[in-house]
Amino acid sequence: MDFVYNVLVVTHLLGMAAVVGGWVACRPEVNSVMVWGARAQLISGIALVGLAESIDSLGKDPNMAKIGVKLAIAVAVAGFAEVGYADAKRGKPVGRLSDAAGGLAVVNVVVATLWT
Repeated sequence: MDFVYNVLVVTHLLGMAAVVGGWVACRPEVNSVMVWGARAQLISGIALVGLAESIDSLGKDPNMAKIGVKLAIAVAVAGFAEVGYADAKRGKPVGRLSDAAGGLAVVNVVVATLWT
């Protein structure tokens, strides 16, 4: 199970890289890389918490307050990315949705690393 958990960690990190990298590379647009990265972050994050909670041999003890904050931010990132990408496909001005998605993704990284 350690291997599966580690593969999910890699997927989670690649999702974060896609959101932040897509934001930096294509400002002020929201691109499909950001959308798929946000989706990967949500799915892999939920799976990671599920595995950490249910399998004792992993030796994980997740902080549920931190997980709740990260989940709320991740849902907001995915929402901003989805709406911004849909607007961009329709030719509407994206406004600050790209900055909101990218900036909140960075905030989520900060929460993940500095909240102990």
